[in-house]
Amino acid sequence: MRIGEGTRAFITGPSRGIGRALARALAAQGVTLGLAARSDGELRKLAADLPGEHEVLPVDVGDRAQVFEAVEHFAAGGLNLVIANAGIAHYGPFHDLDLDRAEQMTRVNWLGTLYTVKAALPLLLGRGQGHIVIVSSGAGHRSFPSAAVYGATKAAQRGFGEALWHELSGSGVGLTMVYPGEVASSLHDHEKDTLPDWYRGGDRAAPAEDLAAAVIRAIDQDARSLHFPKAVRLLGALHGLSPKVADTVLRRLRGGSAAPRR
Repeated sequence: MRIGEGTRAFITGPSRGIGRALARALAAQGVTLGLAARSDGELRKLAADLPGEHEVLPVDVGDRAQVFEAVEHFAAGGLNLVIANAGIAHYGPFHDLDLDRAEQMTRVNWLGTLYTVKAALPLLLGRGQGHIVIVSSGAGHRSFPSAAVYGATKAAQRGFGEALWHELSGSGVGLTMVYPGEVASSLHDHEKDTLPDWYRGGDRAAPAEDLAAAVIRAIDQDARSLHFPKAVRLLGALHGLSPKVADTVLRRLRGGSAAPRR
């Protein structure tokens, strides 16, 4: 799918991090955006800073009715591109994790993706063209200690997207799965002091702007998947080949907390 003036894109979670970088990159190419997130004030500030005219859509992606209403409202003016990007993370051993936080991650990361795609897909199929992007994570290939529920939601996105890619064959609607590694964002701002030892974010993370540019290229090329940085693909391949080998590599690169065995 070629992106440019006249393209209308619905994107969830654009107020911060990867979503904000994607919104800026798309707007710079003349795309009209439907900006969907809970933070009305941040969305309005973002929309005012972007070139062009865009729609602010305050919505909780974990609420099915709100998502369907927002997609329908934006799609009344046309819809070409859908980006299911909204996501949250809470780290910590599962036995210590509050179930409310586990359910929140499930609603936002997984159900938010499910609702967004379900609401938009009939509209894209009806036109016989368009593209869907699902932003999963490297954790969808290999989940890490202290991120059991987060990894589960990302693996759910991966399984969903892989099957849907086949279902859309010949429909004119493309799909790209995105698997970011550690990318500079505000995803972990609420828990910086409690992040696991294996985490390599902050100043060592890849720029969100570089990921956004790579996503746009992947859409233009109708790529099946995008791993960013490229080492994320190697992690998935190693884990698929031999979890034991992947654990050994991760212990050497990230320390014992990445694959603890006692």
